[in-house]
Amino acid sequence: MAGRLPSTPPALPGFSYLRLLGSGGFADVFLYEQNLPRRQVAVKVLLAEVVSDPVQRLFQAEANLMAQLSAHPSVLTVFQAGVSADGRPYLVMEYCSSALEERYRSGRLPISELLRIGVTISSAVETAHRAGVLHRDIKPSNILITAYGHPVLADFGIAATLGEVEAADQVGLSIPWSAPEVLLEDCAGSVAAEVWSLGATLYTLLSGRSPFEVPGDQNSPAQLISRIGKAALPAIGRADVPPRLELLLARALSKRSERRPASALEFARELQAVEAELGLPQTPLELASAEWEAQAAGDSADQTRITALVSVAARPERRRRREPGTRPAPVVAATAVTRRPRRLIVAAVVGGVLVTGVMAGALLIGPLLAPPAVSTGTTGIPRVSDVAGSGSDGTVVFSWADPGTVPGDSYLVRLGTGETSLQRGTEFTVQTDSAQPGAGQAEPVCVTVSVNRDGRTGAASTEKCVDPGEFDR
Repeated sequence: MAGRLPSTPPALPGFSYLRLLGSGGFADVFLYEQNLPRRQVAVKVLLAEVVSDPVQRLFQAEANLMAQLSAHPSVLTVFQAGVSADGRPYLVMEYCSSALEERYRSGRLPISELLRIGVTISSAVETAHRAGVLHRDIKPSNILITAYGHPVLADFGIAATLGEVEAADQVGLSIPWSAPEVLLEDCAGSVAAEVWSLGATLYTLLSGRSPFEVPGDQNSPAQLISRIGKAALPAIGRADVPPRLELLLARALSKRSERRPASALEFARELQAVEAELGLPQTPLELASAEWEAQAAGDSADQTRITALVSVAARPERRRRREPGTRPAPVVAATAVTRRPRRLIVAAVVGGVLVTGVMAGALLIGPLLAPPAVSTGTTGIPRVSDVAGSGSDGTVVFSWADPGTVPGDSYLVRLGTGETSLQRGTEFTVQTDSAQPGAGQAEPVCVTVSVNRDGRTGAASTEKCVDPGEFDR
């Protein structure tokens, strides 16, 4: 329906039409003024020619989903829904600006603003996931800005519940920001695919183009799908992008889903760690309090549950399903590189699975240690003790026992030179230049380890230093 004329705005009791805001494949969005209470609102109206029972069910599901989630400060608010006199379903929503999309295309978004948007929208996505909902269309144009400058996530039009997504076919998708496994129809959506879309969205906001779009070349849907599935991730092309942020986006855009951050929350916390490294104020995570979640769970009669969001049949001949119980465990890793003349290449390993960084250097594997000896600091966050270290052939391995972490905790490993790495595993591997032919004597490698919980870091362990040369003699 590209290039079509907009539909006629419907006459809606209590609303006065102002102007057209935008057009899509299935709906138009108009600006209206609501008479009471008086305010400007965006009204999304389905096209008459696409109205059918399945599309109406999908539209109704979108209204229910956004009503369920719009208590979140970073999800676009839905005020009401209905059917106009001419039979077209409509949604009345908070009126927001699409200036973000215009800004990233015309200039460079500051890193600080990019990180704030990333943490905020990741919080909204994590909230949706906790409610059992996948957005399935995360992209720059679905991030709007409120009158007070706050980013919000919009358009749950092709969302699906987590439990039903394997039986759901794709109603529509945005190729440049869709994960490889979704484009190849290995799955219709997953938490890992949402993390990929978050990474692709932030990459786009930084570079002014989608990750696998080649400026000056043809970027047809088929070419984009091929690059997303096979090509290496191009460099962002900005000198002001911190290495840690570039590494995080490379992990989020890994073609292997198990190598991405394990959740939207994990992705948000990694972005917070970049903020901390840059000395920026940490953007707060916007998640429901434990007390509210417990109350909501106990009051199920008042909850809005969404079912049967997508009813069209799947295409099993193209989709490869995993057998129950074979889903790989989430892998979380971080890589840091020192800025000393004698560089250290650092890798974090979880469960014996290695995540490849985008910087040069060999990353080494080591076993995951078994738990736990608990020592709790005055902050209530456990403190790591007894960090052990060993070395061989220019490689240093630090390890420690789990001091009693809880789900969501991570470890902040800090090198003696000031670089940091956020990870989940209890082992940290450093390869020094002494492993390279002709390299001189490597200097001692020192680390401290702290537990990070909800963006707060507990007391650090005693510093542990290892001289790689001592083990090589």
